[in-house]
Amino acid sequence: MRSRADQFIHRHIGPDTGEIAAMASAAGAASLDALIDEAVPSDIRLSAPLDVPGPETEAEFLARMRAVGRRNRPGRPFIGLGYHGCVTPSVILRNVFENPGWYTPYTPYQAEVAQGRLEALLNFQTMVTDLTGMAIANASLLDEATAAAEAMALLHRVQSRTRPAADRFLVSRRCFPQTIDVLRGRAEPLGIEVEVGDPGQWRPDAQVFGVLLQYPAEDGEVAALDEVIARAHDAGALAAVCSDLLALTVLTPPGEQGADVVVGNSQRFGVPLGYGGPHAAFFATRAEFARQTPGRIIGLSVDRHGNPAYRMALQTREQHIRRERATSNICTAQALLANIAGFYAVYHGPQGLRAIATRVHRLTQRLAQGFQRLGVEPRHACFFDTLRAPLPETAVEPFRTRATAAGLYFRYDGATVGIALDETATAADVDEILALAAAALDRPAPVPAAREDERDAAPSWPARLTRRSPFLTHPVFHRHRSETQIMRYLKRLEQKDIGLDVSMIPLGSCTMKLTAAAEIRPVSWPEFSPLHPFAPVEQAAGYQALFRELEASLCAITGLAAVSLQPNSGAQGEFAGLLVIRAYQRARGASGRDVVLIPASAHGTNPASAAMAGLRVVVVACDERGNVDLDDLRRKADTHRDTLCALMVTYPSTHGVFEDAIREICGLVHARGGQVYMDGANMNAQVGLTSAAAIGADVCHINLHKTFAIPHGGGGPGMGPIAVAAHLAPYLPGHAVVPVGGPSAIPAVAAAPWGSASVLLISHGYMRMLGPDGMRRASEVAILNANYLTARLAPHFDVLFAGANGRVAHEVIFDLRAFKLAGINELDVAKRLMDYGFHAPTVSFPVAGTMMVEPTESESRDELDRFCEALIAIRAEIQAVVDGEADPVDNVLKNAPHTAAEATADDWPHRYSRAQAVWPLPFVREHKVWPAVGRINDAHGDRNLICSCPPIEAYAD
Repeated sequence: MRSRADQFIHRHIGPDTGEIAAMASAAGAASLDALIDEAVPSDIRLSAPLDVPGPETEAEFLARMRAVGRRNRPGRPFIGLGYHGCVTPSVILRNVFENPGWYTPYTPYQAEVAQGRLEALLNFQTMVTDLTGMAIANASLLDEATAAAEAMALLHRVQSRTRPAADRFLVSRRCFPQTIDVLRGRAEPLGIEVEVGDPGQWRPDAQVFGVLLQYPAEDGEVAALDEVIARAHDAGALAAVCSDLLALTVLTPPGEQGADVVVGNSQRFGVPLGYGGPHAAFFATRAEFARQTPGRIIGLSVDRHGNPAYRMALQTREQHIRRERATSNICTAQALLANIAGFYAVYHGPQGLRAIATRVHRLTQRLAQGFQRLGVEPRHACFFDTLRAPLPETAVEPFRTRATAAGLYFRYDGATVGIALDETATAADVDEILALAAAALDRPAPVPAAREDERDAAPSWPARLTRRSPFLTHPVFHRHRSETQIMRYLKRLEQKDIGLDVSMIPLGSCTMKLTAAAEIRPVSWPEFSPLHPFAPVEQAAGYQALFRELEASLCAITGLAAVSLQPNSGAQGEFAGLLVIRAYQRARGASGRDVVLIPASAHGTNPASAAMAGLRVVVVACDERGNVDLDDLRRKADTHRDTLCALMVTYPSTHGVFEDAIREICGLVHARGGQVYMDGANMNAQVGLTSAAAIGADVCHINLHKTFAIPHGGGGPGMGPIAVAAHLAPYLPGHAVVPVGGPSAIPAVAAAPWGSASVLLISHGYMRMLGPDGMRRASEVAILNANYLTARLAPHFDVLFAGANGRVAHEVIFDLRAFKLAGINELDVAKRLMDYGFHAPTVSFPVAGTMMVEPTESESRDELDRFCEALIAIRAEIQAVVDGEADPVDNVLKNAPHTAAEATADDWPHRYSRAQAVWPLPFVREHKVWPAVGRINDAHGDRNLICSCPPIEAYAD
């Protein structure tokens, strides 16, 4: 009889007790315990249970979260600085944000079963290019501050070809403080000198490669950009602008004023504040910078039938290919939030967006007029939604006290109050703010302005800054006005994709596990979603309590001493961890230590992050079994003994094996003065069994979107907190607005002090409902499922790497290279799996010509068996080609995937039957997924780059 506390464990873990025993036996082990003993080296095993709370039932967890949430006081934040209250349309909240069909899919590498997400992201890109006045945009970045840092890096990179000595970057002092903080942290390792000042005083010279402006400025002023940008261009420098999408519906866009890059945050387009995130940043630039643009760009191509099809363009820019030569270390983006922002634009259309912007500006004008009647002259006469009101020093504290008591939060800078209005603001809010100011000034409250004045008022900025150009002209932003129409549009897109709500997603190294409904429910609750990240910390007592518990749990899980929750992706965690190590080495007088040893098998973001951190990458070879080559490691560690900064190692290895020599590896590096960074991508095989500290690591990042159940959202959100040993704790990231981090903190690595805070609730729920025994069992079953698949498929596909006793960890790599002689490759297998109803495994990583399979603990035995049956059938299809029984070109593998349109067409030109193409096994009829398009021509898309919604007639011929 299961206890109530165990109920969630048995719902999260796919196989039941009887199946676990049978699967262990099928894998050749006497029991699950015996299998774990064979897979995990004994010298790194934990001897005691994890010291974490739980388990709780779903009902207990949700009731406690309600109580914790009531400790937050979201109030009405008018702080601004890139974060604004907004209204998420209910149809988008229910059908996208809270819908597993949208939040559980993976990054759209397999585009044929990701057409819905790709179309939505193209809508987002179109919205951004239209509003910014730029030629191209990517499919989102992590936040505005890091997008600005990417803009700086891009400008430096493109300028370095013709101006190699230019290393100064001029930044307006009226950029957001968190942006300047992140810029400084990114610039220093790259040898870039950031100079913060007044753009009116700038006189760029030959050493200046770029400038950064804010439009509207952090204090609310709206001022023309063209003269400053022209001066920069005359001096040979390029210009980036941080901007606001809502403001750009009524203001002349930066692209029309000469900007080379425009970045910002799309949060106010329907995405809740969430105490800092997740929110999708945007990045738009000139067409000639397309190949230098960080992150992903969605483009339009054609499939093998000549039909238009979406896909990720220029995929050779992906970091796992370019490694230390990558343009950035970006892996996770914010696809789910970008989709919400894009759908917000689809929902409102250009007229609706302009109406919201106009209303916000009218309210801000009314507020400015009220202050003037009180004798307080706002700092700037030209503004969009933000005012700076200089109060007498004697009035500031009374105003703050009254405002806080009323639940109104503003930005205070000495005797100046910053007030930013937004979509949620009302005339009553304006009247209340003015009444508070009048009381603090001991004056009568001003009489509210007439509503007619609001409608008739002209914009506060000069006529030449009033937007004249059209935007969002594509029909997608006009045809979905009723809720019925947009509901059906969202559903049509959803049905073109494969998410975990459809079938297993067996992606190695990506851990596509269940995000339980109970874990994600609190994210959209009003107790958590509307809190501003810069609200007074005491008003976020519920969040703060959860942070402390989550940090303590992550310390217990990793065995390390301290945690920063700030990094908002795994790659950001890598970067932050390396900067912490670098700061520690410098603090102890070893600033010359700048070499990072990285195994050849490492994730491509590892060397990319090291290069961004200003470190030199030295690659360490792997042996024939996929393990770190100890002799090569020792040679290179000795060669660089005096300059060795760190080793980056993934454990279990990227090859899916628990390396027996891991403690020796870490000890060898420590003996030569280096630190050990453990990439936490494979922590799903560790929790409760071993830990970063147990193997000898000093710092690690934790992919909460992998091991700890935050969903992948079609390519993001993600979170990558770092855990560090005690000697590294003083260097944990700080923040320019909210005090966080250690006493010797490195600069912020994200815009918000606790990163994408709202999705931390999901990982908190995962830990609390599984508890210590449940998390250990999750690791054990993840390892069991991988070894079960290995046992079933090893007779049909070669296993590339395994431990000394034949065991794998939580993932396994199958070698398909032998089939190339018959003209069959790993992509053919990936595409053919779609015909069986499955998303493909990871292909060509970490070894070309292979596929990496990770089943996770959430998949039941019957789903694993269906997947095995599909691959075994595909192996027979390959053999038919090898034996000459199937045509080497016109076969089910080369033509996969097959669409419903092709299968039902009058003409069937193939040498195999329709049934063989689309109903290859009996179970497929019940589990059929019809790919929306045929195999996509990637080369065509890159030769003809289209990355915004094309004219309707673009493919008419």
